[in-house]
Amino acid sequence: MIEQTREIVLNKFTRENGYEFDSEVIYGDTDSVMIKFGVDNLADAMKLGKESSDFVSTHFKKPIKIEFEKIYFPYLLMKKKRYAGVIWTKLDKYDKIDTKGIENVRRDNCGLVKELIDTVSDYLLY
Repeated sequence: MIEQTREIVLNKFTRENGYEFDSEVIYGDTDSVMIKFGVDNLADAMKLGKESSDFVSTHFKKPIKIEFEKIYFPYLLMKKKRYAGVIWTKLDKYDKIDTKGIENVRRDNCGLVKELIDTVSDYLLY
């Protein structure tokens, strides 16, 4: 389903189809697909995120429904399963920094490493 979602998005959201940029799937794993639409503002990104989730959902049998959840802006992708970004679910205010797989959320590091990575993440992302 992730591969099918990727193909649907890449074929629909293109300049050829009237969109400002060609979309790019930058991450997809297990239960999520992260798409770069190329727009430079949150309102357009949210609009395209909702539009893409609704469009992709029409290609799957019910009860499968793809949901638009959030925008990461800015977003740092280190490698598969290792990323950080500021989450936006509404246009007026960000929610929080979300990190996956990097040292501040791993349990095999000391508290100093967590504190250091949290501080650096705040400086980079906020």
